[in-house]
Amino acid sequence: MILIIGGAYQGKLDYAKAAFSLAPEDIFTCTGTEIDFSKPCVNALEEFCYACIQREMDPIAYIQEHREDWQDSILICNDLSSGVVPMDPVQRQWRHTTGRLCQYLAGQAERVSRIFCGLEQRLK
Repeated sequence: MILIIGGAYQGKLDYAKAAFSLAPEDIFTCTGTEIDFSKPCVNALEEFCYACIQREMDPIAYIQEHREDWQDSILICNDLSSGVVPMDPVQRQWRHTTGRLCQYLAGQAERVSRIFCGLEQRLK
């Protein structure tokens, strides 16, 4: 698995498309609590986390339960760790859980890349 992280609007998806020759039909963009792991690339994992938190689901447990499904995937997630800590408890939980999910995935990944201004920094 390859994990790509970075801030909002830093070119993570464009980088993945170019680096791995992904077509639009190869990309699943998260909008709810289910992920289509049949696509080679899963984008916006932070949105999956947010949807899970709103429904009082554990996104990390979901990912762990589907471990076999994403072993060959490219996973993309916004880094929510920078900036002011939100006052809203749900927003804080979202930020915390997304960070924990990225820690888990980074530990499982063959490769981890951080994208900043469209440039890759290889972390692992």
